[in-house]
Amino acid sequence: MSDSAAPSPGSGRSAGLTLALVSALAFGGSGPAAKPLITAGLEPLHVTWLRVAGAALVLLPIAWRHRGLLRRHPALLAGFGLLAVAGVQACYFAAISRIPVGVALLVEYLAPALVLGWVRFVRRRPVGRAAGAGVVLAVGGLACVVEIWSGLGFDPVGLLLALGAACCQVGYFVLSDHGTAPGGGKAPDPLGVIAYGLLFGALVLTVVARPWRMDWAVPAGRVVLAGAQVPAVVLLAWIVLVATVAAYVTGVVSVRRLSPQVAGVVACLEAVVATVLAWVLLGEHLSAVQVFGGAVVLVGAFVAQRATPAPPARQPTAGSSGCPPGPRPRRVADMHSTVLPPPAA
Repeated sequence: MSDSAAPSPGSGRSAGLTLALVSALAFGGSGPAAKPLITAGLEPLHVTWLRVAGAALVLLPIAWRHRGLLRRHPALLAGFGLLAVAGVQACYFAAISRIPVGVALLVEYLAPALVLGWVRFVRRRPVGRAAGAGVVLAVGGLACVVEIWSGLGFDPVGLLLALGAACCQVGYFVLSDHGTAPGGGKAPDPLGVIAYGLLFGALVLTVVARPWRMDWAVPAGRVVLAGAQVPAVVLLAWIVLVATVAAYVTGVVSVRRLSPQVAGVVACLEAVVATVLAWVLLGEHLSAVQVFGGAVVLVGAFVAQRATPAPPARQPTAGSSGCPPGPRPRRVADMHSTVLPPPAA
C-alpha cells in the first residue's frame, strides 16, 4: 500500500485545529440559546437538567461501551458528574439569568488562576512568576469587566453564581490531576468519562431540580430570540446536540491531535463567541472598557493555564538516601486536557 494514503502530521494538526474551533463555537452557543428559555419562564435548574439528561441519553451507547470505568474509577466519574457537569452548568445557567452571558463566562475564566491558588496554598507548592502574572492579569481584567469602580454594576448574586461555576471547574482540575492510573498506567477514556459524567450529573440534577415540577408548556411553546418567535424545542435541541454532545466530542478529538497549549488558546474563543452571540441575539452590549477587560481576562487565564508550578528548591540526587524525585509537576493545561474534557459552560 502506498504511504501517500496515510494522513500527514500537518493534516492531522489542521483537522485538530478545525475541530477545536468547532468545539469552542458550540460551547459558546449554550448561554445565548438557554437564556431565552429562562426568560420565558423555565427555571435555570430545569434548563440544566434538560441539557444534561438529554445529552446523557444520546451518549448512552458510549457509556455502555466503557462500562468498565464504573468499576475502575467510580469516584472520578461521580466527582466529574457532580462538579464539572452538574455544578458548572447549574451555576452558569443560574448566573446568566441575572447577569449578561459574556460577563458570567468571563468570571468562569478565573478558574485557572484559582487552580494556581490551590497549588500554592493547599498543596503548598511554589508557583512561577509567569503564573503570578497570569493571576494578576485575570483579576485585573475581571475588575474591568464588572466595573468594580462603580460599585459592581451587576447583580452580586449573579456574580457569585458565576464564581461558583469557576470553583466547580477548580474541582474538575483537581480531579483531572488525580485521574491517571497509578504507576503511569492507561488513563480513563475521555469519552467514557463524559458519558458517565453526564449520567451522574443527570441523577444529581434530577434530585435537585425535580423536573416533574417543570412548566412543560414552555419547552412545548415558542420563545423570543433576536426579536423573533422560535420554537423552544429548537433551542433545546441546539443546547443538547450541538452545545453539549458535539462540543464535547469534537473537543476531545481535537485535544488528541493538538498540544494542550494550542487547545487552551482555542478554548478561550468560547468566551468571545458567547459574548458576540449574546450581543447580537440578546442585545447584551458590553462597553469598550468591559471588552478590553475581557481580553485581559482571557490572556491572564491562558498564561495561568500554561504555568507550571516551580519545582522544590532541593531535589534528591540519584543514589542518595532520600526519596527518588517524583514526576515533573503537570501544567494546568496538561491537567485540563490529558485525561478529562473541558467542563461545558
